[in-house]
Amino acid sequence: MRQQPHEPPLSPEVAGAKGLRTGWTTGTCTAAAAKAAVTGLLTGQVPETVEVGLPSGKRVAFDVVDADPSEPWRAAVVKDAGDDPDVTNGAHLTVEARWLPVGSPAGTVELVAGDGVGTITLPGLGLEVGAPAINPVPARMIRAAVAEVADRPVSLTVSVPGGEEMASKTSNARLGIMGGISILGTTGVVRPFSTASWRASVVQQVDVAAAQGRDVIVLSTGGRTDAAAQRLLPELPPVCFVEVGDFTGIALRRAAGAGMSRVVFVGMAGKIAKLAAGVLMTHYRRSKVDVEMLAEVARASGAPAAVVSAATETATARHFAEVCVRERSLDPLAELCRRASASCTEFVNGTLDVEVIMVDFEGEQVLARG
Repeated sequence: MRQQPHEPPLSPEVAGAKGLRTGWTTGTCTAAAAKAAVTGLLTGQVPETVEVGLPSGKRVAFDVVDADPSEPWRAAVVKDAGDDPDVTNGAHLTVEARWLPVGSPAGTVELVAGDGVGTITLPGLGLEVGAPAINPVPARMIRAAVAEVADRPVSLTVSVPGGEEMASKTSNARLGIMGGISILGTTGVVRPFSTASWRASVVQQVDVAAAQGRDVIVLSTGGRTDAAAQRLLPELPPVCFVEVGDFTGIALRRAAGAGMSRVVFVGMAGKIAKLAAGVLMTHYRRSKVDVEMLAEVARASGAPAAVVSAATETATARHFAEVCVRERSLDPLAELCRRASASCTEFVNGTLDVEVIMVDFEGEQVLARG
């Protein structure tokens, strides 16, 4: 029997991710590099180490790298992301400082995007179009760090060697952040495998699409399903495609709250089987494939005995789907898509028209729709 659509909480070990080494955000590293660069501009010598404050009030010290005595206004700090699989781990957050003209307001700290740092080109991110992709908290950290050494108006150009290549592995282009990475962080600390970060990213991407007047959003669970979704719906702009991972429920809620009318979910058998069972947060620690439901779906679809047996032979929906394909019996997969669509629609009280598309495990072929 299908459960009432719901989102199981993350397991404590996943939500907390204790025992893994924390790191520092691009925002924290940029603030440290900025303080070092301004110190060099002021004194003619870039310090070897520099200390900055985090939003929590805690202070942390960083080694300064890439210093050139002939250019004492330039400094960098290398990002250490801890145990988080962050594409910006090892990035050199680099800042060049120059004084603003006399007469500029005291305390002014102008932020400029240099090579490898993105520029905002679309609305919806809480930053002005044309501004550097430096989020508000990091911007405050940078200004606070600079204020510790100088109150003279200063312009800071933030760059990241290789930042554009790093950004190609993120959703920045889809969000309209062009030319490089974003300077991010709300706490200054990178927490490994941060599910909170992923969830926040999902919310942000839905918000950006809504801010551009889009009424349809396409959800996928990973790289292959995202590529499949974009092939299937080429008429939609990139901003409409969101990799939700396990967070289908929050994406649906956000889309409904933003007034969107249609959602297309593109996934593989495992995630869709969980959605069909009413589970809208599909992390493996908190949800398992309901094999009895698979068997019931197979029987209700009039599937051959091999398919019915496959439902409970293993604990995976993949095996079930592969046998369906082998036996040329795709009706059970279509029924899973219909049930998944019904769960998603019910979860948002019918405010969204939800279509579910199942692709194969290479993300190359559509197996079923519902």
